[in-house]
Amino acid sequence: MNFGVIGSGSWGTALAKILTDNNNAIHWWIRNTGVIKHMQQRRHNPRYLSSAYFNTNLLTLHGDIQEVIDASDVLVIAVPSAFVESALSPLSPDCFKGKKIVSAIKGILPSCNQLLNDYLNERFNTELSDYFTVLGPCHAEEVASEKLSYLTFSGIEEEMTAKIGDHFHTEYLNTVVNHDVIGVQYAAVLKNIYALGAGIAHGLEYGDNFLSVYIANAANEMVEFLRKVVGESVCKHINYTSSVYLGDLLVTCYSLYSRNRTFGNMLGKGYSVKSAQLELNMVAEGYNASKCIFKTNQQVGANMPIAKTIYEILWEQMPPEESFNKIEGILL
Repeated sequence: MNFGVIGSGSWGTALAKILTDNNNAIHWWIRNTGVIKHMQQRRHNPRYLSSAYFNTNLLTLHGDIQEVIDASDVLVIAVPSAFVESALSPLSPDCFKGKKIVSAIKGILPSCNQLLNDYLNERFNTELSDYFTVLGPCHAEEVASEKLSYLTFSGIEEEMTAKIGDHFHTEYLNTVVNHDVIGVQYAAVLKNIYALGAGIAHGLEYGDNFLSVYIANAANEMVEFLRKVVGESVCKHINYTSSVYLGDLLVTCYSLYSRNRTFGNMLGKGYSVKSAQLELNMVAEGYNASKCIFKTNQQVGANMPIAKTIYEILWEQMPPEESFNKIEGILL
């Protein structure tokens, strides 16, 4: 398999490291030509995960996204959800024909309120059978330091899903196969929202006892939404306490690496949304996700008081302290 990576942020860089550490040669789209030159000369990304060094013999770096697509059988898309459409907009409708797409996106495309697979199907006629996801509790910073992590690859065709996952298996990265393509994507979206709320709670100086109850309730809320959105026939075979669901929720809510938790912590300490965004200087997927899930749930109809409260804080300027006082009364 010839792999292409689209995106050079922290997660895209981490996935490129995993692939090359497993001796896979990759084609890599990097928008900034200065970053390309730096990596060719210095062997690391100067902007993200700068401690991770690459074997440049395994890297072919491109400023033209079409070149990466043409040279690859499998394309890993690791662009933040808010920028996917602008990244792919120059491409022709048939550009992904015959390609396998692996989504590493932990968000919904905010302008159209779609998961990536729906957008690709509508814009490029990509079938779900050619679409896979790579998700789970795996911070890019820990990949850079080669700490043991687990990634879940999801796809309709189990054999191909496992084959793609094998290319990412290293001494520090274990891979798991899952068939719940839609559910894992929504779980990745929701955990960012709940992690943002966990950060708000920390900023408001709630303690660990409260946070554990908050996360337990967030997990139940997430499962109710997933059961409704994927259907009972699919979800009855799913273990929602596994790493790609509960594990990812836990690490995103607790870890100091979590940008969503950090963003929420700023809000809890009194920052405005705009000020927190400027201070963080990175994309916190939970911000746009909260609005997307609020809209989606108007059709799904799940009981989601925590997610709704986070949405109100972010988009309706509800005071965090007042909102969490209400949350206190609904937790079990």
